Amino acid sequence: MDTKTSDAKPRAVIYARYSTDIQRPESIEDQFEVCRRYAEPNGWAVVRQYDDAALSGQSLDRPGYQRLLRDAARREFDVLVCEAIDRLGRTLAEIASMYERLTFWGVKVYAKNIGLVTPMHIAVMGMMAEMMVSDTRDRVKRGQLGRARAGRIPGGLAYGYEVVPPPPGAKEAGERRIVPAEASIVRRIFAEYAGGRSPRQIARRLNEERVPGPQGRPWGDTTIRGQPDRGTGLLNNTLYIGRLSWNRVSYVKNPTTGRRVARVNARSDLEEADLPDLRIVTQEAWDAVRARQASLQFEIQKAEGGQPLNRAHRRKFLLSGLLVCGCCGGGYTIVAQDRYGCATRRSKGTCDNASTVSRQTIEARVLTGLKDRMLSPQIVAEFVRALAEDGARHARDAATSANRLRSELAQIERRLAGIMRAIEDGTWSETLRAHLKDLEQQKGNLMEALAAAEGKAPIVILHPNASELYKAEVAQFIEALNDPLIRDEAVGPIQSLIDRVVLTPDPAEPNGLRAELHGDLAMILSTAGSAASTPKRAAPGPRGVAQGGGSSSLLSVVAGIGFEPMTFRL
Repeated sequence: MDTKTSDAKPRAVIYARYSTDIQRPESIEDQFEVCRRYAEPNGWAVVRQYDDAALSGQSLDRPGYQRLLRDAARREFDVLVCEAIDRLGRTLAEIASMYERLTFWGVKVYAKNIGLVTPMHIAVMGMMAEMMVSDTRDRVKRGQLGRARAGRIPGGLAYGYEVVPPPPGAKEAGERRIVPAEASIVRRIFAEYAGGRSPRQIARRLNEERVPGPQGRPWGDTTIRGQPDRGTGLLNNTLYIGRLSWNRVSYVKNPTTGRRVARVNARSDLEEADLPDLRIVTQEAWDAVRARQASLQFEIQKAEGGQPLNRAHRRKFLLSGLLVCGCCGGGYTIVAQDRYGCATRRSKGTCDNASTVSRQTIEARVLTGLKDRMLSPQIVAEFVRALAEDGARHARDAATSANRLRSELAQIERRLAGIMRAIEDGTWSETLRAHLKDLEQQKGNLMEALAAAEGKAPIVILHPNASELYKAEVAQFIEALNDPLIRDEAVGPIQSLIDRVVLTPDPAEPNGLRAELHGDLAMILSTAGSAASTPKRAAPGPRGVAQGGGSSSLLSVVAGIGFEPMTFRL
């Protein structure tokens, strides 16, 4: 989509961000205003604004940031304006990567506090932003350590306790006191678990009795069970026996996804303090729970014919993590062998959606729906248009590059001619010799580059049957997913294209479930070309563009052109 203004002003966009939910939401609008006032005197037309509220700059999973990058790749703006570089990100690697991509797409970056952003700014300011994050993290951890050593709780509020308001003028907080009503529920959970009930059964009974869970939410089996090695979950919280345990787990960010990953610390790093006034359960009840956990763990490990899900990572199916219950918004997960059902109903009992569907059935519906949508006349026509437009753009870029090289070559030749006249007039020196050698080298390099550019200049000839070729590639892509090897490799790409599939009970629909797919069809079209053009299934024949080569190029040009994230029925 071309958003260029009629008076040909450079198209500018603004990005704003703040990190935590304790900052003012108005901070976003304040940043927008500052950047607009910076853009206007420079003659830029602000065509769009992007923002991410209460999101860390260390995370790549920021909706506004990702939309900005997608629009930049589509050449929808020329200038990016932000208040400061650290608004774009807090890690040197990501800021550098972003700058490199924007430069490649022809986008200039301006920060209100420094002006035009250069590679030097990226290196220095990016390093400073990363050091600031590291220093802040160290200061927070040091403060938490001091509070833990003083017997004050540095973390969140556990179920069964409430915060004691600090006295007037006090700077330190973190004291807790027992809430009797919640404490009785904690003792009940410990007793029922030790008596043989599962966390799922306990959670369902509490929800049926309408007992509020932590922070007023419904109870879940994971809320009770947690992970013993990390000390998470109600059954593993040592505060219930009057012992504060801190620094059991550290969190590090995955540099690829930007998500935090928990890692259990060494036993020597654990900080503990006795707080007998906060004990809720007896030592006997605590030990009984530990004994049952150990017994269950032993049984799981020794059972050769038992559920392998208990000993290994769950297998990732084509739609794992993408199916959503239309009644409660919870996930649809495997609840029986190869059958999906509402996870909220299974673990908490708070959803009335009892409909299940086989994995094979819902996968077939999704793939069939994608195929039908991708072969609609509007999409086929858009593909052909985008293919022609992309080919023309490549041709223009190649011609521009060749003209630039010819201009530089002509300038070098003029300088060489001047040196030759000086030599004919009797002028000669070692400096002139070195200059002559350097110019000859530059001339040779430019001639090689020009020959390569002219040799690669695309001659765009759109195949008369481009639409039929596209349809064949789509059909081939869907058929290829029947191959188990290709299907396993396609799980990751397919999941990145589908936002979610919402399943809602409806007797009039196939299998009694209405299915709606939410996703980015443009990306789906792009991946369709990539997956369908595997060597195993590639076939010789004409392509959409004379110099295109493989079928992946036939489809990849559609990505990001003319489509928006969309929803359609399956």
